[in-house]
Amino acid sequence: MTASAIEGHALAGTMAADALAGGRDASPRPSARRLLGLYLLLGFSAGLPFYMFNAVLTLRLARHGVDIVIIGFFAWIALLPTFKFAWAPLIERYDIPGFARFWGRRRGWIMLSQLGIFTSMVAMAFTSSDASLPLTALFAILLAFWTTTLEVAADGWRIELAPTQAEQAPIVAANLWGYRSAMVAAGSGAILVAAWADWTWAYLVIAVAAFAPFPILAAMRPEQDGAPGRVRALLRGSLASLAILLAAALVTAAVGWALLSAVQGAGFSAKTNVTPIVLAIALLPFTALALALPRIRRLPSGPPATMSSFAAPYVELFWRYGYAVLAVLAFVSLYRMGDVLTLTLSHPLWNEAGYSLEQIGFADGVVALSASMAGVALGGWLSTRWSLGWTLGTGAVTAAAGNWIYVWLWHSEPSSFVLYTSVAVDQFGNGFAGAVFVVYLSMLVSPTYPGAQYALLSGFAFLLPRLLAGASGSMQTQIGYDGFFLLSGALSFAAIFLLPIITRVKGRPAP
Repeated sequence: MTASAIEGHALAGTMAADALAGGRDASPRPSARRLLGLYLLLGFSAGLPFYMFNAVLTLRLARHGVDIVIIGFFAWIALLPTFKFAWAPLIERYDIPGFARFWGRRRGWIMLSQLGIFTSMVAMAFTSSDASLPLTALFAILLAFWTTTLEVAADGWRIELAPTQAEQAPIVAANLWGYRSAMVAAGSGAILVAAWADWTWAYLVIAVAAFAPFPILAAMRPEQDGAPGRVRALLRGSLASLAILLAAALVTAAVGWALLSAVQGAGFSAKTNVTPIVLAIALLPFTALALALPRIRRLPSGPPATMSSFAAPYVELFWRYGYAVLAVLAFVSLYRMGDVLTLTLSHPLWNEAGYSLEQIGFADGVVALSASMAGVALGGWLSTRWSLGWTLGTGAVTAAAGNWIYVWLWHSEPSSFVLYTSVAVDQFGNGFAGAVFVVYLSMLVSPTYPGAQYALLSGFAFLLPRLLAGASGSMQTQIGYDGFFLLSGALSFAAIFLLPIITRVKGRPAP
């Protein structure tokens, strides 16, 4: 891990410890400084595992000689966060035994998630030879699930604490600073450790780093007076968490085995052109929503009181925006398209272009971190001063440029200057677009259902991109790396053409 990442981790821990130790008793809402420190830490703890089931994993598979089409299929693991709306209502409603009585519901889910992240990454470390790709996929899916669960719990809390655009922008920037610094540190640190030792040590080092916030959370004050003893709560919560983690692993293994058997039985293989199938599947949510909207719009005042707690947040969102929600969902599906596709094949591209693990590690560390933080800072700052239309448009342009720069890299002789310049342009655009996009999504949700609605919108935003990312290997074999990155940039840029529509969308007020 780089020195800058270690310093960022220490700063996050120091600031967040102050926030978490005294924020609850001092005020129902933490001060602005403590709130920023809190979300710097939460972003850091969620960002560390992301690269480990995504970019680092694709590079690991490429180094082990796995076919590019199969590597593309592994990108579908990142689809799991897209469906986080399916279990987000459970996080809003149920407690984690032991943890919740002392630390509260949201912090209890965060602690469970961190245990899940740690155990999943340790399992990936001890299967790092990739001798069994189904086993590699199982532990990567579990890592993605627990990482996403952590984000859901933190997102709902953030929107409750800061309901306006002006309040959201600095918190989003702090959260993304923590998230991206950890994500980049994980990528850089894991790759450099793999270069010096092996992939097992790479995953173990990041697993330990990802677990570091857990003791800080365990040292926090109780949610309310009269809570059971800290040690007792920690013991009961840990035992309950281990049972939950084991059950999740068994269910995931069973479902994965059934799906793999079905796919193989249907005759699919690495040689199958899955792009048309993926595009057809991607249209299904839009079709289903279009069919349901007339009935939802006829409801007199949003979801009825008799509706289940699972469906109510989503019915309210569609009732409030009506048919305009189709334009909103189309926009959010396009906006981060290029970034997702680039993340899937950028590391295999660098590997095939002849760059060493040391060069890739430095690019993923110092270069990417600096450029990404600059983009996040500028995007968050402009979101407090410009209209969302202008900031979203600027973000689309910078994100597209970050995709197109890799065409230049592919046609250039390998050099550190070419690699570092390309990564800097890509990560600046990614950071800028990411900051303004989170602010935009946060402004769409209802204060009544912040966690579930944000989970739906942020998940849907990556449904189409991650579906296509799974077909990226097939696309690359047909149009090459240069054609692939030209296409991914064009898709991000295309979101601009929907801006005149989505900036005029206004939600229907409840009676």
